[in-house]
Amino acid sequence: MICLNGLSLNKSLIKADNYQMNLKMELYLCNVKRFAVIIIIVLFLKPIFPVLDYAINYDYISKVLCINKAKPELKCNGKCHLMKELAKASEDDKTNSTEKKQSTNKLIDLFVEEQDTYTYAFSVIEIKPLFNSKCRNLYSHLDSNSIFHPPIFIS
Repeated sequence: MICLNGLSLNKSLIKADNYQMNLKMELYLCNVKRFAVIIIIVLFLKPIFPVLDYAINYDYISKVLCINKAKPELKCNGKCHLMKELAKASEDDKTNSTEKKQSTNKLIDLFVEEQDTYTYAFSVIEIKPLFNSKCRNLYSHLDSNSIFHPPIFIS
């Protein structure tokens, strides 16, 4: 038994409540993942929709919407309408992409700050050492060229 603010709770009830909450969260995330996958699939298959529409409504398109129905020797069968729909879908994609580019450019231009340039006129000053030149290399003994030989033990 656990007492919180005068309430006594059983550990098994807390575990069951946590289990139910975790189960609800997993189901929610599963549904969100499914929805995201469906949206992604629809976006990838968007260019295919005019072709599917042409295949499903072939008779109607070839007899009613075809521009060349008066010229059967061309054997168009509504392909002109299909090309028109594909061009329209392509144009829609282009306008959407240009709108996105323009909005991105506006956002970038919004946060660009003009920077001031400064020119500095300075002269070169010769710096002279304050210490004796003989004492510059205080660790010259560490830079010896002699090879270190370990001591020889005779046994």
